Amino acid sequence: MLYGSVLLAVIGLSIAVPASLLLAIFMVFLAPTRLASALTNLIDLMAAIPSVILGLWAFYILNPVADQWQQLLNQYLGWIPIFENTSGNFLGTPFIAGFVLAIMMIPIVTSVTREVLGRTPPELINASESLGCSLWTMLRYVALPYGRGGIVGGVMLGLGRALGETIAVFFVLKLVYDTNWYHIIESGGGSVATLIVSRFGEVSSDYELNLLLAAGFFLFIMTLVVNVIANLIVARTGRLQK
Repeated sequence: MLYGSVLLAVIGLSIAVPASLLLAIFMVFLAPTRLASALTNLIDLMAAIPSVILGLWAFYILNPVADQWQQLLNQYLGWIPIFENTSGNFLGTPFIAGFVLAIMMIPIVTSVTREVLGRTPPELINASESLGCSLWTMLRYVALPYGRGGIVGGVMLGLGRALGETIAVFFVLKLVYDTNWYHIIESGGGSVATLIVSRFGEVSSDYELNLLLAAGFFLFIMTLVVNVIANLIVARTGRLQK
């Protein structure tokens, strides 16, 4: 279950981080003011959507669409181990659960990244433009290095949301008590949070209750370690900028 939590978080980050960076860059440097304002309000609204609503949406609407996506991935990229599926069942997979986590992480990472990139000193941007730098060059050498610490902090906030998410993942992931090491489109997986929510109501002894409490404790330790690493990275980046 601990490994499953990490696997789902990695899948979510792989989808959410590039999408969030591109969206934040578009909102700050490319979009007209009105469009950027509308997108900002939309992102804030997405962040306020309850987990259970996203879980129901994923169960009834996303599942059929994601099933077709995974069949295409298996058909054309099945020679890559992570896209291999031998059972023919594409529902309840870590990929779908990770995609749902990505949807939940994107508003958090985008909001923080947009705020950080928006604080890039205008004189640095103007200096790079006066030297003939393209937008990509300015982003690579000015904006992104300047906001690196804040961006990492936003990503870690999203990671913390992914590690502790329960209900949305519970709706779309088939819980199995076996380690799914890397077959992300194979039915079956697990996480600590879904284990607790699925088994807590069926506890019949103190031993089982202690096991679930221990699982929650390890999830807490994992989240704590992630936050400590994020704080160290942000602090180190701030010292380097000074």
